[in-house]
Amino acid sequence: MAKKELLGLFKEASSAADAAESLEKIGVPNADFEILTGSPYPSGAFGEEEPKHKVYVFPFIGAALGLSVALLLTTATQAAYPLVTGGKPILSIPPMAIISYEGTMLGAILFTVLGIIFESRLPKLKLGLYDTRITEGYIGVLVSCETGSAKKVQEALDSAGAEEVKQ
Repeated sequence: MAKKELLGLFKEASSAADAAESLEKIGVPNADFEILTGSPYPSGAFGEEEPKHKVYVFPFIGAALGLSVALLLTTATQAAYPLVTGGKPILSIPPMAIISYEGTMLGAILFTVLGIIFESRLPKLKLGLYDTRITEGYIGVLVSCETGSAKKVQEALDSAGAEEVKQ
């Protein structure tokens, strides 16, 4: 079946929390509705699930890749141009350590930025319903539901105290 989006606009935060609760009661999964607000509220203030993130994994992957590339670059360069000077070894560890450290930090930083962008769900290519009153203090509950259950969702939003339900 086709999906339909409904946007309920609420003036009070308690009404929006009641709407989230009534949506869960009628069987709308937590992943199918989103709370839109222009004001910062703590996570879970409207009864939604705590979002799971994996931002901490990205720096470790970036650091490992940065270290690998740095070691490969320094080792390959010294092996490709073997200049023996004064009987010293071809693979010189102290300069390799500095380049390895810098490569590790660069990889960790770049992957952290990419992880933040990825976990923030940017860029959001498909924009849903929106109302400019959300930036003026209203709270929006954006629900994505099947076309057949749209009437039931609209009744749940209305019963929670929505000032308007947009389709």
